[in-house]
Amino acid sequence: MKAKEMEASARANANVSDEVLIALRRLIRAIDLHSRYLSKHFGLTGPQLIILRELAREGEMSSGEIAASVSLSQATVTGITDRLEKRGLVTKTKSDIDRRRVVIQPTTACQALLDQAPPPIQESFLNQFDKLRDWEQSMILSSLQRLVQMIDARDIKAEPVLTAGPIGNISESGE
Repeated sequence: MKAKEMEASARANANVSDEVLIALRRLIRAIDLHSRYLSKHFGLTGPQLIILRELAREGEMSSGEIAASVSLSQATVTGITDRLEKRGLVTKTKSDIDRRRVVIQPTTACQALLDQAPPPIQESFLNQFDKLRDWEQSMILSSLQRLVQMIDARDIKAEPVLTAGPIGNISESGE
């Protein structure tokens, strides 16, 4: 390769890497803006919204059922639902069938809030992602897995729901 060709190739690679970094910053910013909007206008975090939507859909669930459904730990769900109960968005009662089981139900205030709140950010993504062809989905997955490897983030535990912080006092669990 001649010197001019090598220089042109280096510039092209720099432009591509710049575009990748810009795209990553846009993703991070979109998640952050969505989280800030939820917090400012509804006083919710992403995980709280996900749990409330799941409860509204199912009617009543135990902490363990919620945890399995939304891919959060039971301890995280318990902490979240305790805070939601204090806000009057859910109630916790002992099951009539098994008094050891605590049943969590959405309140009318929960439904009123959900009627106004936007969907979780990943819902829009998944709706569009599901419309892609299999090979496109595989390319996105492969590229993201490579990015994770490139930034040495393989050992970082992934949270199942998209959150960005800090909003109030959000822990590593997104709460």
